[in-house]
Amino acid sequence: MRLVDRFVETPHACSYLPDEHASLEVRVMLDVSSAETGALIERGWRRFGPIYFRPACASCAECVSLRVVVARFAPNKSQRRSARAGARLRRVVGPPRVDPDRLDLYARWHADRERVRGWAPNPQDDQRYGLEFAFAHPSAREAAFYDDDAAGAPRLVGVGLFDETPAAMSAAFFFHDPAPEYARMSLGTLNVLELIEDARAKQLGHVYLGYCVSGCASLRYKASFRPHEALRSRPAGLDDTPVWVEAGARDHRHEEEQGHP
Repeated sequence: MRLVDRFVETPHACSYLPDEHASLEVRVMLDVSSAETGALIERGWRRFGPIYFRPACASCAECVSLRVVVARFAPNKSQRRSARAGARLRRVVGPPRVDPDRLDLYARWHADRERVRGWAPNPQDDQRYGLEFAFAHPSAREAAFYDDDAAGAPRLVGVGLFDETPAAMSAAFFFHDPAPEYARMSLGTLNVLELIEDARAKQLGHVYLGYCVSGCASLRYKASFRPHEALRSRPAGLDDTPVWVEAGARDHRHEEEQGHP
C-alpha cells in the first residue's frame, strides 16, 4: 500500500455525543490490497474511498469497534421479523456504482435524517459519491435492494456499501427509502443479516459493523447482533496484535426472553 497523506484532526464537536469532542486519525492510501484492508479493519480502521480513519479522541473512548462472530450468530426475535418483512425484496451484490437512482435515494434518506434527527445537510453529487462510495478498490462491494412489486417499475429501496476481505466482511454504510412502508421493514437490520449469511456461506469468520456508541441511537443498535466481540484497544501498527473480547452473550438470552429489539 502507498501512503499519500496522514494527519490527526483538530478536535471538534462530536456528531454522536453532543457533550463530547471528536478527532480522527486519518490516512489517505492507494494500492491497498484486500488482505491489507482486512488487517486495517481488524485493528479498528474504517474506509471510505481512499480514506482510512479511526477515532483519536483525547477524552472519550465511547466508539467501540464491534464484530459479529458468524459461526455462532443467531438472530433474535426482532431480527427474524426484519428478515421476514424484507424477504420479498430482491438483493443484488456487485461492484459499487453511482447513478441518478442512488443519488436520489441518498438525498431522500439524508433529508429524512435531517428532519427527524437534526443531522446537518450533507449533499452528494456524482463526483463526491463516486469518491466516497464507489471508489475502485479490490474489497469494495455494494448490496442493492429492489422492490419489484413497486408501482410502475422495480424500485431501488436500499443500498449497502461493504468491504469483503479474505477473512471477513465489513459493513461500511447503508441508506434506504424513508417512505413508511420501507422504514417499517428495518432495512438496516436486514442488510446486516444478509451480510452475515453471505459470510457464513463463504466460511468467513466475522462481519465488522464499525463503531458502536451506546449513547447514540444511530449506532447502538449494532450491539443487538450477538454474539459479538469488541476491540479492547487499537494497535498502533499492523505488526501489533489486536485484542478482541466477546461481549453480549448473557444479554442476548435475556433479549430473546423479553422479545425486545
